[in-house]
Formats: sequence, C-alpha cells, structure tokens
Amino acid sequence: MPLTKAKGNMYDWCTHTHTHLGGVCSHKCKYCYVQAMERRFGGGRYTGELCLIEKEFDIHYGKGRTIFIEHCNDLFAKAVPDEWIERILAHTCEWPDNEYVFQTKNPARMDLFRDKMPPRRLLGVTIETADADVAIMVSKAPTPYDRYWEMKEMSNRKGERTFVTVEPILRGPAAALGGMIRDIAPEFVNIGADSKGTDLDEPTGEAVEKLIDTLRAYNVPIRKKVNLERLLA
Repeated sequence: MPLTKAKGNMYDWCTHTHTHLGGVCSHKCKYCYVQAMERRFGGGRYTGELCLIEKEFDIHYGKGRTIFIEHCNDLFAKAVPDEWIERILAHTCEWPDNEYVFQTKNPARMDLFRDKMPPRRLLGVTIETADADVAIMVSKAPTPYDRYWEMKEMSNRKGERTFVTVEPILRGPAAALGGMIRDIAPEFVNIGADSKGTDLDEPTGEAVEKLIDTLRAYNVPIRKKVNLERLLA
C-alpha cells in the first residue's frame, strides 16, 4: 500500500498512513474495522498469516508529514518478530523530517524499541475500558491495566509524547478510566464509539458524559470522534 492521505474516520490530525505488515493481527479484536472490511470484500491484504510486504520498504516518506505507521495492524503485537519491527522503524528513520505516530495495545513491547524509533514521534495506546472482564471479551491484547501502567511509565518517567485512544468505548467505571488517563498525562485523548455494528458491551450516554466531565476536570484535552454522538444522543 503506498503512502496515502489519511481520510474517513481516521485521525484528522494525521496527514498520511502507511503499513508494511500484511495478514491478521494477533490481537483479533472483535471490533477491528480492518477485518470487517476484509470480510465484506472477501479477503485480501490483511487475511492469512502475518507477513512483511517487501515493496512497502521502497516508499519515500518525504518531509513535513504526520504519518500513522501500521494503522491496519499492531506493530508491537507479540506475534510480530523483532527483526520486522526493527526494519520498519529503520525505514521511518530514513525520513527524519516527519512526525511518526505509533499506536499499540502492547506498550510494554513498544517500550523495548524506543531507541530505534525516529526522533519525532507520538506514541499512543488504546484503552477501551477500565474493566478487564469486558476487555477480555473483545480482544486478546494485554489487559487495560497493563496497557495503562506501561504507558504511564513512558509518558511520565521516560518523557515520551503520548496520547490515549478510547475507541470503541466499552462499558466500565468511568471514574477509574478517567484516573488512568490522568496518570498517563497524555497530550490528548481520542474518544469514539463502535462504527461497525459489532454488538459490543457499550456504556450509557450518562457514563460517557461522566468520563468526559472527569477528563475535563483533570484538564486532559479531548478529541471526540463524530461516531460518539450515537451514544450521547
């Protein structure tokens, strides 16, 4: 996939996206929009075993861009070999005049590769809920608490620029989730809802409002996705 302009429900603060990985992400999140797309169109690039797509290493990134890397997979999932991660990060380092966005549900592994990342980077974590029992029903990723703890360490003790994404937001204690996000001290938090009709255990509109009010009280900048309005209506 060539370097493409970000569009649709993608983060509007990213200018471009690019991915070197093919195959199915090992987290197997129930709500994954990539897998929903593959099912709809009968399979393709993101089906089958995880793999590297060699031609993607020929892509020139240019300069002055904000590029979301591996937006269709999780670069730091346990199943991705170390050498693949190193090659992908080395590719981004060839073009240091861009800002690179890396997002994961496995920040403990992300931390192991920070010294191989390009200097201009923004590191994100997805935390859909503070309730581990709810999270385990939709994903094989590390628990919300594990994600929170590792991201807090990177943001506070190791000085990384970070953000948090709560999408799709799931049922769980709003105050606890707000406190976790406060502790991470991200530059901002994205909040969004399920867009694919995957029958998730979603919070009430009141609970979403409580989370938003909690984050505002902690002075955490909030970027609400348009799809969140369905829960707030």
